[in-house]
Amino acid sequence: MKTKIDHPGVYLPPPIIYVLVFFISIFIQKKIPLSGRFFESKAAFITGVILILTGLTIMAPALIKFFQTKNTLITVKPANSLQTSGIYSISRNPMYLGLLILYLGIGCFKGNVWSFMLVPVVIFVVTNFVIQNEEKYLERAFGVNYVEYQKKVRRWI
Repeated sequence: MKTKIDHPGVYLPPPIIYVLVFFISIFIQKKIPLSGRFFESKAAFITGVILILTGLTIMAPALIKFFQTKNTLITVKPANSLQTSGIYSISRNPMYLGLLILYLGIGCFKGNVWSFMLVPVVIFVVTNFVIQNEEKYLERAFGVNYVEYQKKVRRWI
């Protein structure tokens, strides 16, 4: 008899959500153009660089921690361990936070106001269709340890 393996049940890789929304913003910009004059400035360029570097700085230690603990980034596979130290002591979801900041940085380079206007959509979708599923799974998998971790560390920042 084959036993069912428990996992978060997130079938669309989360980075794809950020990319899809970004492409949607480009499509909307073509249909309903908004001025992106600010993005032609040196301040926008510097902001973009800072955001991209910040996003990568947040994501890198999270990824390293996952590889060190032989955990999986594939959201339809079970977790090997609960991450609570390092960057995970600041945010329960540093990879998603880093991707969001990276998204904003790329938005500065693309010069598309719609990318910024759709940030609430990205946050809503990632929170409601990815993070909440992962949280339910982590509570099933790690029980009281995860519940205590949730009490100490915020979901995003």
